[in-house]
Amino acid sequence: MTYLFNPPAVPALPVKDTDALYPVHRIYCVGRNYADHAREMGHDPDREPPFFFQKNPDTIVLSGGEFPYPDKSENVHFEMELVVALGKGGKDIPVDSALEHVFGYAAGLDMTRRDLQGAAKKMGRPWEVGKAFEYSAPCGEIIAASDIGHPSAGRLWLEVNGEIRQDSDIDQLIWNVPETISYLSGLFHLKEGDLIYTGTPAGVGAVNRGDQISGHVEGIGEISVAVT
Repeated sequence: MTYLFNPPAVPALPVKDTDALYPVHRIYCVGRNYADHAREMGHDPDREPPFFFQKNPDTIVLSGGEFPYPDKSENVHFEMELVVALGKGGKDIPVDSALEHVFGYAAGLDMTRRDLQGAAKKMGRPWEVGKAFEYSAPCGEIIAASDIGHPSAGRLWLEVNGEIRQDSDIDQLIWNVPETISYLSGLFHLKEGDLIYTGTPAGVGAVNRGDQISGHVEGIGEISVAVT
């Protein structure tokens, strides 16, 4: 048996200080996981159950690459996030053992066609057109948890053209990393190779062609892309 056409390459991320590549299986994203961002988007920041959406693995852009401004939108936003890379899968994972499933961490961007997302919200429709478009998941290299442990605090910030636009700390997550993994594993059978974008703090905003975006997570890494 042969394929009718050549299958696409496996999306993958570099692993810091190694020659290895991390093959990406799925990308899960947590919505409204910082109280200040929930407020700026007009929602109650109380600790409601987390909710999730997905991006396709082939929407990844490596750090140093380009983010082509997408069609059908005039209001594209950056959202700076801590990314969790799973090294072991599972179903109904207990909170107290969830970190055993983490291979490492990275800095990532959830790029969003905010106008299309907003229109979908008003009509009660899914968010894919606003969230899962091509090049919408830039991600930096992964640093292994075996090298840095499992940070529960650390500054997270983003600059556009050298100006700080987002500035927070991952200790401000409403649902922390082990809680998020545990809850998500009750909804999906998680696999090694899954990425979890854990949410963004306040300060999201629009980008334009020619902008340079640079995001950082203290002790973990950075992501840098040029808007073209």
